[in-house]
Amino acid sequence: MTIKLDRRALLKGTGAAFAASAMPRMAFAQQAGINYWHHFTSQVEFAGLEAVLTAFAEAHPDIEVTQENIPNPEFMTKVTAAVVADSKPDTSQVTAERVADLTAMGALVDLTDRIDGWEGKADYPEDRWTGITHDGKVYGVPSFAFVDWMYYRKDWFDEAGIAPPSTYVEMLEAAKKITDPSQNRYGFGLRGGPGGQKYIIDVMEAFGAPLVKDSEIGLDKAPAVEALEWYAGLFKEGVVPPSAPNDGFRQIIEGFSTGQTGMLWHHTGSINDISAMLTPGEQFGTALMPAGPSARIARLAYAYNGMLNERNADASWEWIKFWAQPEAALAFLEVTGYFPASLALTKNDAITGNPIYAPAGETLGFGQMPPSFPGLAGWSESVALPAFQQVLIGTATAEQAVDEMIRGLDDV
Repeated sequence: MTIKLDRRALLKGTGAAFAASAMPRMAFAQQAGINYWHHFTSQVEFAGLEAVLTAFAEAHPDIEVTQENIPNPEFMTKVTAAVVADSKPDTSQVTAERVADLTAMGALVDLTDRIDGWEGKADYPEDRWTGITHDGKVYGVPSFAFVDWMYYRKDWFDEAGIAPPSTYVEMLEAAKKITDPSQNRYGFGLRGGPGGQKYIIDVMEAFGAPLVKDSEIGLDKAPAVEALEWYAGLFKEGVVPPSAPNDGFRQIIEGFSTGQTGMLWHHTGSINDISAMLTPGEQFGTALMPAGPSARIARLAYAYNGMLNERNADASWEWIKFWAQPEAALAFLEVTGYFPASLALTKNDAITGNPIYAPAGETLGFGQMPPSFPGLAGWSESVALPAFQQVLIGTATAEQAVDEMIRGLDDV
């Protein structure tokens, strides 16, 4: 897939990033320095970060940013230790589901006054700030967006004479039609390993069992059991790869890209990974997330950058808000395919001129923010995911798994 940008943005967003990253460190001797924690993992994401770092260095030659990768599973442990040791970084990537925990431990700096006085705030509707706001205070600036959608093998669907599914029922029917285990070909790439907890929560909500209802945390047992039975049933029906209980991000992306699976749930952030292997519009297409019996759940998960330490507050603020500026956002889009968080930039020709992005644009009108409450990250990773994996491998029933989840939520 090719995204058309002006020449200046292209230079900032691609090869120039790598040339600048090789500059001798002695050239930055007189610079102010801040550090930035993030949990990017793929080569594409690192290339996108380098593009932003390069653009920032050109705009702010007096500030040097040192990036440090903190793997997602270790992030909260690392931040907690840094708070206890009073060694917090200057800035960090922040996800909405962690805001409540981070503010509870005093890890984030209140940026409300800076944001209210920032001219760029006008480009962001109120919903963009929801995930980074706690008790009326705003703790970060949106940097980019993850818009949920479904990938499907268009060539397989055309061959089978079927359309992309719009409901869970249609999805199972389509998965059965394109599954052929003798060819190591399966209908759907289910993420049952690391990161799979997100989809467990989404499916339960699609069946009418949200984690937060009327400001109360809990689970309605009957629809939650029905949800897990349907979701685990994809594995039992044989329409997902046998490796599904352990498959994480890399496995599901590679499975789809190499012709093992015909449908995949993910978000806009993986478009470049998949386009590198398959031709958009010919071999694969994108579609809205299918609707469950109770709701169509498609998350609008905004990534944020926040300040954790005030020792270099002004320099940190320049870095945080830079991600929201067009030159950074478009450079990051060019390299990664990650959607800008700015409403104005979603109308840029790079997005509106590319039909593959149409479902994401439509999802912006109805998508939901993920749930957020203290303890959610720990519960989802250490309770919900293992409980569901037990259902997948047949060592627990869906009802037993939901009971385990409910007990875990009571502890939270």
